[in-house]
Amino acid sequence: MSKKPPPEKPIIHNGLLQTDELYKYLLETNVYPREPEPLKELRALTAPHPWSVMGTAPDAGQMIGILLKLVGAKKAIEIGVFTGYSLLLTALTIPDDGKIVAIDMDRESYEIGRPIFKKAGVEHKIEFIESQALVALDKILENVSDEAVMSTAPDAGQMIGILLKLVGAKKAIEIGVFTGYSLLLTALTIPEDGKIVAIDMDREAYEIGRPVIKKAGVEHKIEFIESKALQALDKILENPENEGSFDFAFVDADKINYINYHERIMKLVRVNGIVAYDNTLWFGSVAQHESSVLDEFKEGRVSTIKFNKSLASDPRIDISTVPLGDGLTICRRLY
Repeated sequence: MSKKPPPEKPIIHNGLLQTDELYKYLLETNVYPREPEPLKELRALTAPHPWSVMGTAPDAGQMIGILLKLVGAKKAIEIGVFTGYSLLLTALTIPDDGKIVAIDMDRESYEIGRPIFKKAGVEHKIEFIESQALVALDKILENVSDEAVMSTAPDAGQMIGILLKLVGAKKAIEIGVFTGYSLLLTALTIPEDGKIVAIDMDREAYEIGRPVIKKAGVEHKIEFIESKALQALDKILENPENEGSFDFAFVDADKINYINYHERIMKLVRVNGIVAYDNTLWFGSVAQHESSVLDEFKEGRVSTIKFNKSLASDPRIDISTVPLGDGLTICRRLY
């Protein structure tokens, strides 16, 4: 009697495909056959690492490669390197005289993949900065160039740009700004006389990106409010003229208050307007059993699951969650 083969190791992914088998089919049909050998080697080298789940998924890497080619990227920046899968992919894709600034506090993980960079002949394109990201970005912005202003938005940012254009957005609101990546994208997309209300408690982080916003000539479109978001939203709603006056809203803030933000935004965004919520898959933890979720993700997981259920049952909106970044949920206000 022949022995049964051992079960295959499950594929870990954060996507929205129905089954692991379907994801495996996608990988084996479209991704793995086209994956360059250095990337295969690095993926295999990273697999035993206890934090291997933090590596860039190969299907996401495939999309990154397409985007790099579409924009003819020559200069790139990467925040968060780990063992360097996406970094190696970028280095293999950009021209021989291209440059990537790679920032990470963890040199030890970067050193795991470094021999493969050398072997692939692309290490000369990489400037690795061992540092906290904000400190490194602040230093870079002291001598920012025009090329940095035109940096390509990530996949979720690309979708936001499309949505802004589809609704003809002129007035937008953003909750959670950080250094202003999505804010800058919105400012570059809306008309010259458009307006964005940007709310965040952390002005220091906003000031990191502000020189880039100024240089892009779009700062006049932005009203930055340094405040807790709920207080700022309630203040805006004190003026009845603000109700239904916004075309677009983007939320990337504390997950525990997403439901509270949603109720206020539903009053501010017009009928047929769009609201986009970031991180609605919360590192993939929403589909995991609680016992398998890391402690640092548990609180956010509970809030995100509760919020997702609330959106799914909200009759005021059309809804679509797309597997971009950490999950982007797009809502259209119906009434």
